[in-house]
Amino acid sequence: MEINESNNTAVGAGAVNNNMSLPVAVLLGALIIAGAVLWSGSRPAAPTGPTGGAAPAVNIKNVKLTGDPFIGQESAKVTIAFWSDFQCPFCKKFEFETLPDIVKNYVDTGKVKVVFMDFAFLGQDSITAALYNRAVWKLYPNQYFAWRTAMYNAQDDEGDKGFGDAASIDKLNATIPGLDAVKIAADVKANTVAYQALADADKAEAQKAGVSATPSVIVGKQLIAGAYPYANFQSAIDAALK
Repeated sequence: MEINESNNTAVGAGAVNNNMSLPVAVLLGALIIAGAVLWSGSRPAAPTGPTGGAAPAVNIKNVKLTGDPFIGQESAKVTIAFWSDFQCPFCKKFEFETLPDIVKNYVDTGKVKVVFMDFAFLGQDSITAALYNRAVWKLYPNQYFAWRTAMYNAQDDEGDKGFGDAASIDKLNATIPGLDAVKIAADVKANTVAYQALADADKAEAQKAGVSATPSVIVGKQLIAGAYPYANFQSAIDAALK
């Protein structure tokens, strides 16, 4: 999902009026094609590495990761920084279609640690989820990944349109084994300022690295922006492991 999205309406291709001049018809066709490329429905258009167009050079060693939720061993050779928004449908796509293979082949084998970074930008529900994200990690780190999966399972329409406010997250938390929903809600209330500062720090790291879409991942010296297939990440991780 493009972070600086413009809410453009998709243009449908239709028959060109026979009286339309050729230059106008060519221009219309170009605009339709451009719109289709930008919003293909599978991932946002964005550069995918330090040599991919305008994307700046990046290095995971320059990203501050202290205190962020993660899965994997602290001693893993490769660390991945992963920015997301709990309201972003492309993030859900990545979490369910790509991340499981990364976990199976690299995290569970001790080779990779995945650090989850906040980039809440789709409304108040995004911000609320980011605060709960910190509370769950603090109080129940062993249940964190299960909670994260449940949050994306519950995701509805993008933005503040239903699931994602405090009441709905509290209700979800009450259904997850091992979590005390009341305790989590109280922790969020008591630490809102601190948790917001942590989320803001993640966003600052994203902006420093030139991240302009969610999901975005930094692997070694590569920035991959978008819900790409597992193969794209496999090649980047393998290169970082060498």
